[in-house]
Amino acid sequence: MTEKATAEKSWADEDPAAYGPETGRRETSGDEALWLGAIIENSFDAILSKSLDGIITSWNGAAERLFGYLREEAIGQSITLIIPEDRLHEEENILARLRRGERIEKFETVRRGRNGQLIDIEITISPVRNEQGHIIGVSTVARDISERRRQNEAQSLLLREMNHRIKNLMAILQSLIAMGRKRAESVDDLAERLSTQLQTLAAAHQLVLGDLHENTTLEEVLHAILAPYGGNGALSLKISDTPVASGALTSLALIFHELATNAVKYGGLSQPMGSLTVETREEEGHVSILWRETGGLPPSGDAALDSDPQGFGTRLLKSAIQGLHGRYSRQWRDGVFEIRMAFPIERLCR
Repeated sequence: MTEKATAEKSWADEDPAAYGPETGRRETSGDEALWLGAIIENSFDAILSKSLDGIITSWNGAAERLFGYLREEAIGQSITLIIPEDRLHEEENILARLRRGERIEKFETVRRGRNGQLIDIEITISPVRNEQGHIIGVSTVARDISERRRQNEAQSLLLREMNHRIKNLMAILQSLIAMGRKRAESVDDLAERLSTQLQTLAAAHQLVLGDLHENTTLEEVLHAILAPYGGNGALSLKISDTPVASGALTSLALIFHELATNAVKYGGLSQPMGSLTVETREEEGHVSILWRETGGLPPSGDAALDSDPQGFGTRLLKSAIQGLHGRYSRQWRDGVFEIRMAFPIERLCR
């Protein structure tokens, strides 16, 4: 037997993936088989094959990189090597369909790497046939879609936050109009007050998005967020000049913006005689923040921290606090609502 024929026979005997995924029949011979082998080996997609009883028979370089198992560690093992326990039923269904000659197009699922980490993948699975047309195995092409999933989740979170912010903005505008109407001496006076408040509110929203500063101070952040609500003397601020770096700015702005929004909608800034006091103090490597509202409605469950019936604002607030390694507590007593927070200064400065 010639060297070329030997190479062809070895590829067909040892690697069912040598059969074409569309027809399931051999499409190459001799040097073409070597070309196909090189293409498979150098593919960015994980390409592997298995027998009809689920034993891995081939495993390319991309499969090694994706799942963490070397070729010699994977070949001869059951495909369940990379299938999480709660996904084992998928393999039974896949094999049953492939035995009927079906091809499974772009099936999204989860597999497990050698380090135990779950990997989001998209796979195409095809039956492999011999020259007589009998199904002798299965070929699989897998692509890592973890980054795409993360991007989709981030986009979904962004859209939900945008929706939440728009609802809060509308509530704030309604409150500003209602409060301004009671205090304004004329239509022009009301228009001037609202125009000033809206300009300051726009600046606060830019700060929330992290567009204005690379580095700032805690005092500047709080003044920017609360400036739209301080025209009637309802605010009292005693704030330290604790440095705030760009890495902590957005989270802090979101925290104070969320609290201010709730104070305006039904807390200390929602009533003509209500008030809000914010004090900060540095001690033992932490900055402590006391947020005290008087004259507002008593809180009910998470309503004190969030007006969204789905609780998104509460989750956003807690997530932002945890992201800064902070802690907080709250209480309602004798008509006063208090939130106490503490953050490591070192975390705010980086």
